[in-house]
Amino acid sequence: MKIFDSHTHLNDEAFKGQTKEYIARAQELDVDEMAIIGSNEEFNIEAIRLAQNYQPLHAVVGWHPEFAKEYNEEQLVNQIKLPEVVAIGEIGLDYHWDGNPSKKEQQATLIQQLDVAKQYNMPVSIHCRDAFDDMYPILKDHDLSKSGIIMHSFNGDVDWLNKFLDLGLWVSYSGVVSFKNAPEVHESAKATPLDRMLVETDAPYLTPEPYRGHKNEPGYTRYVVDAIAKLKDVTPDEVAEHTFNNAKKVYNLK
Repeated sequence: MKIFDSHTHLNDEAFKGQTKEYIARAQELDVDEMAIIGSNEEFNIEAIRLAQNYQPLHAVVGWHPEFAKEYNEEQLVNQIKLPEVVAIGEIGLDYHWDGNPSKKEQQATLIQQLDVAKQYNMPVSIHCRDAFDDMYPILKDHDLSKSGIIMHSFNGDVDWLNKFLDLGLWVSYSGVVSFKNAPEVHESAKATPLDRMLVETDAPYLTPEPYRGHKNEPGYTRYVVDAIAKLKDVTPDEVAEHTFNNAKKVYNLK
């Protein structure tokens, strides 16, 4: 079995100085490759550094909506030309917090990064929290189905799932899919075709069962695979194979 953690943060302070150890722990659980996701200047640089130094890692760089005001397009364009960088992300909208940056500021930065992605034919990893109503028309207007759009840690219901699948998106599930109190995510996972699905940890956040409450790590993608297999009544090997191949495809990896 080979598993691809399509969205994780080994560039986070929680893992500093322990990269080798966490890669080894992941490989013991059959997690062979990982996409290290940026969110601001510091995290982007560290994602690239890790990908340059550790073969199983691939860098994704972009400005998270929390850092919309800090967006640097020149830096983004220079970074996505590096061979270790496989996508732009995580970018998107997050309306959960206090409105700083504002919705308009977040939308403007998202659209600028989508324009870069279209110009350079790069896939994107989308962060969307409490913002489906605004996210959907933006993604519909910016058709990136050929380069690829990943809806990271999808937490919507089946109606939203179908809307995004109709746009050609890839849908990624995190540890939330293993939570007992996430019935909408369970139903969406059941309804997501295996050939459109990815798995992730979003480590150090969203730790799956049976380790919920502890720090998450890339190796725990194994438990996300197990949870989806149980929901879809298929084998973990089948989920792992499809999601591994899907990640390779969307990130343009041989």
